[in-house]
Amino acid sequence: MTALSTHPDQQIFHEHRRLLFSVAYRVLGSAADAEDAVQDAWIKWSAADRSQVADPKAYLTRIVSNLALERLRSARHKRETYVGPWLPEPILTGGDACEAVTDAESVSMAMLVVLETLSPLERAVFVLKEVFDFSHAEIAEAVERSETAVRQAAHRAREHVRARRPRFAADRSRQRAATERFLAAATGGDVNALLELLSPDVTLWTDGGGKVRQALRPVVGAATVAAWFAAIGTVTYQGVQPTDMKAELLEINGEPGMVFSGPGRVIATVTFDFDTDGRITAIHNVANPDKLQAINDGTTYDIGTR
Repeated sequence: MTALSTHPDQQIFHEHRRLLFSVAYRVLGSAADAEDAVQDAWIKWSAADRSQVADPKAYLTRIVSNLALERLRSARHKRETYVGPWLPEPILTGGDACEAVTDAESVSMAMLVVLETLSPLERAVFVLKEVFDFSHAEIAEAVERSETAVRQAAHRAREHVRARRPRFAADRSRQRAATERFLAAATGGDVNALLELLSPDVTLWTDGGGKVRQALRPVVGAATVAAWFAAIGTVTYQGVQPTDMKAELLEINGEPGMVFSGPGRVIATVTFDFDTDGRITAIHNVANPDKLQAINDGTTYDIGTR
């Protein structure tokens, strides 16, 4: 028996920890901040009068939702002054949860980028309502707003996301096949093969956070993006020689993605959006080392919603 299993209160928290991270990560777009929110939720849970808690799962979800919302509000200023495009912090995912299309899509880089354009309240309400299927009354209690305010925020968020969310129909097997071909073409410097995979108006977003050299504005157009990736095998990147760079296909945020590593460290992740024909319409490239810790640690997250 572990110490955890002999402590009922710790056991209850442990049972719901995965769900709490899943909520906090979708609200925050940062694995590090989500982990901190979950830890703060544990502190509040430890100090609470648990004899008054009828539904621990609902109680803990309310706590972590409110903590994540507070963190998101305080993080907004930093994101507004961020150097170059701000992208979410990628995570490795896996397990049965990612087989559920809704779970995977709701944590995709594309969706998290869209959620970033919502107000903090709208984002929290959207995540709890559309992803976790909470009632408006439950959300109102969690975010400490009236039910009317929550309904209005939910409507605004839903319309906003519907207008901007990626409308791809390519299934997972086609996405994986295209990602495999892209990886082979990029590491082999095959511009023509890359062009075949890219939509003509593809957009590349690169996040170096001012820590490493990256494009400070979106790179647009198949020819420019193809040239960018075809150079991977010929140039030194972040002090790593092409011969020392390793590229592998892994599941990132519920979708096939690429992880580039040098000796002892991850240096970048790349994920894709696809159109209905299976062509790549957008690429998200995260190279800010502050955002690669979860990938570097090799932690695989279960991002299921139940």
